[in-house]
Amino acid sequence: MDETPRRRLGRTGLTPSPIGFGAFKIGRNEGIKYERGYALPDEEACGRLLNEVLDLGIDLVDTAPAYGSSESRIGRHLSSRRDEFILSTKVGETFEDGRGRFDFSAEAVRSSVARSLDRLATDRLDLVFVHSDGNDLRVIEETDVLDALVDLKERGDLRFIGFSGKTVDGHLRAIETGVVDCLMVEYHPLDERQAPVIEAATAGDLGIVVKKGLGSGRIPPATAIPRCLDRHGVATMVVGSLDATHLGQNLGIARAALATG
Repeated sequence: MDETPRRRLGRTGLTPSPIGFGAFKIGRNEGIKYERGYALPDEEACGRLLNEVLDLGIDLVDTAPAYGSSESRIGRHLSSRRDEFILSTKVGETFEDGRGRFDFSAEAVRSSVARSLDRLATDRLDLVFVHSDGNDLRVIEETDVLDALVDLKERGDLRFIGFSGKTVDGHLRAIETGVVDCLMVEYHPLDERQAPVIEAATAGDLGIVVKKGLGSGRIPPATAIPRCLDRHGVATMVVGSLDATHLGQNLGIARAALATG
């Protein structure tokens, strides 16, 4: 029996494990922001890792079209276990020929969601985040991305809409739209600028997912994880790793932090 303490992801009602799996490293190793490079796992190792993630009790899997072959690999190895985890992907960015490209038009959003459903071998996406290029206010106010996601939500292709931006103003504006259910924010002991966003989202019953909570590998998990989860509005932290043992250790730290927090 899983005894992991859990927090509700805002009004979504979802209760993910406090550590989620960030699936960037299983699909892409170009144009990375990590301090050290890495080789992509082969297909057998990838399948083993993904299944170990679920076996550990980590039940949020976060990917994106910009993560190279990540979506397709998740679809191949986890489609038979689809009901065991919360599936999160994104729209707005693709990565091809060594560079990222952004398109927030309604047509691009619809095409992106259709491709993700196919690659992930599923009939529904639990969370779809807008993968902002950093111009958060422009993306929200001058593109059709949120309207397109609302239409796809009503059609049943996705359950909840998220926004993964880079600015405090952008995240606060996303909250104001009334259509965003969840935010993904960078937050860790070296950068706590998003603290007002977490407070505002919590007051509005929006879910909070922390990204880069370990500072892209610069902060020890024993320091970073309790600090991130000290914010009661934070439901989960997405951690990217190719080592199931490390993920299990991170989950243990998170369990202890929530049990005493």
